[in-house]
Amino acid sequence: MTTEPDNVPRWDPARRGGYEVWYLTWNHAATGQGFWLRYLTEAPLAGPARGELWFARFDPRHPERTFGIHRHFEPARSAPLPFELALGDAELGHDRARGTLSGGGHDVRWDLHWTPAKHALRLLPDVMYGGGGRGDTTVLSPNPRVAMTGSLVIDGETLHFEHAVLGQSHVWGRKHAFAWTWGRCAEFDGAPDAVLEILGVRLQRRGVTLPTLAMVTLDLDGERHRLNQFRHVALARASWRTGHVAFSAQSAALKIEGELSCRVHELVAAPYVDPDGTALYCTNTEIGDAQVRVSRRAGLGWAPARTLDAAGRAHFETGGRSRDPAVVHDHVLV
Repeated sequence: MTTEPDNVPRWDPARRGGYEVWYLTWNHAATGQGFWLRYLTEAPLAGPARGELWFARFDPRHPERTFGIHRHFEPARSAPLPFELALGDAELGHDRARGTLSGGGHDVRWDLHWTPAKHALRLLPDVMYGGGGRGDTTVLSPNPRVAMTGSLVIDGETLHFEHAVLGQSHVWGRKHAFAWTWGRCAEFDGAPDAVLEILGVRLQRRGVTLPTLAMVTLDLDGERHRLNQFRHVALARASWRTGHVAFSAQSAALKIEGELSCRVHELVAAPYVDPDGTALYCTNTEIGDAQVRVSRRAGLGWAPARTLDAAGRAHFETGGRSRDPAVVHDHVLV
């Protein structure tokens, strides 16, 4: 089984009013640094189509070295199968990423490769993937947890990776949610194969902000828990503030709840623009902490079954229509 079709571009480059993103997140074991790499193509309703390349480093030991830079390019060049995407001299495949990005006093070069995952991870209810995506935005992870090998050079410093844990996701659509949170953790202590992904969204219709929808998925001890179908949404919860996300979801037999957190200086504020011109802000970290509690049904109540912890290995973001004034680092256009 291959997940490569899940990376194939969904948006027709000749069609206006859409965007498409492929992003990667990972950490460096020796230094604790976290990284966010984002390939983007956008066809705005007004103005020329463009490609964008984004990179951010998060350094827990030296916060002054945390930074984010992005640059505009000509529209991305792509091929379906085998999947390939090119922006400037940067390339992305289903099993690799290479490229360079310079500006704002920084020079970044990467050469990464991995063995693709056997199963993609869908964050939304299954019905939302019909016809290529039924909502304003569709997201899935073709490579939710893979072993990556390669190198990353940042301002002359070379970091080597040998079987580092990497996650890669694919997003496409017409418009971001009114507000959202996303999170992933795949390096829990004592649970080497566990993968958590969460998604919380607030939609707005005709000027009315709807209640938050929350979806939680967890792979643990050989079991795949998907508390992200419409039958789970009524009991699922997600809330967020600066540097903190709380979530919970349950089925008839299982409950998953937890928190993702980081310090304010471990966040970067990234300015987004929807294809219709709406300005948004994404606040992101790749060096957060995760605490997850898994409970199983015991009669009319719940019995604790497992606690998962990860320090400095949680990747999460929050987004909305305004920049969080508490965040000190900006993702800069160069």
